[in-house]
Amino acid sequence: MKPSVILYKSLPDDLLARLESHFTVTQVKNLSPETVEQHAEAFANAEGLLGSSEKVDEALLAKMPKLRATSTVSVGYDNFDVDALNARHIALMHTPTVLTETVADTLMTLVLTTARRALEVAERVKKGEWTKSIGPDWFGIDVHHKTLGIVGMGRIGLALAQRAHFGFGMPILYNARRQHQEAEERFNARPCDLDTLLRESDFVCIVLPLTEETHHLINAEKIALMKPSAILINAGRGPVVDEPALIDALKAEKIHAAGLDVFEQEPLPADSPLLSMPNVVALPHIGSATHETRYNMAACAVDNLIDALNGNVEKNCVNPQAVK
Repeated sequence: MKPSVILYKSLPDDLLARLESHFTVTQVKNLSPETVEQHAEAFANAEGLLGSSEKVDEALLAKMPKLRATSTVSVGYDNFDVDALNARHIALMHTPTVLTETVADTLMTLVLTTARRALEVAERVKKGEWTKSIGPDWFGIDVHHKTLGIVGMGRIGLALAQRAHFGFGMPILYNARRQHQEAEERFNARPCDLDTLLRESDFVCIVLPLTEETHHLINAEKIALMKPSAILINAGRGPVVDEPALIDALKAEKIHAAGLDVFEQEPLPADSPLLSMPNVVALPHIGSATHETRYNMAACAVDNLIDALNGNVEKNCVNPQAVK
């Protein structure tokens, strides 16, 4: 008899077929209490759980006594109560490798778009404001050979450093929990403490997961260390930046601009001051949002669940120590 799994995200037909070849699959629209109650028997018998963007906490786990593995279609896993999963010896699988290059592309897009004011001036052209040779009020700032500071030198940080170093001749600073010899040897990246990075960087790029330690890591005090000409880029997790503090700094012109793909509340509220600021590029969390990468993430998540329920957690497992 096939193990039962709950699927709370739509999948391409071929990936759904792959999942169904291994498991008895119950598809649900979300993990709300109402949905769990509606499919109580399926949740009670499920050994696997696959999806994204829903809370997996103690309350849900209490309804799933047979659960052995969860698989998220994402690299981030802040929606999961990892301690509760560990206590129940439930594997948490994620997709850390397949989105690296695409998210690095998004970060570089934010650097370029924000520095050159591309969205702002494109809108002015569409409004018919381009009626003569442009003047300084249309100008942006250079990117090439400016200093790029990367906060969080993981896979994505390395991919961003490669683009910035080889593509734009940018000196690289980085702040991370450990020294990254590869970044230093390939890109001449210089490790430094966070305050030094903030003081010296022309572009500060945040590529951090959300944890208790990183929540509001970039606060008013830290933003005050940045150059008035500096640009803050965040494509990690929204709550790593104290959003009201960032808004205040932008209004007071304490920093030059911000390029944001993530926010404290998503979707971004319609009354957010960020939406009315010409020096802010706000994207709808598109970091990995290409057809190719989203397919590859879903395929990876399916394979991860198959592996985990077969006892293989050597790859892409957040908590292998809890399930061995």
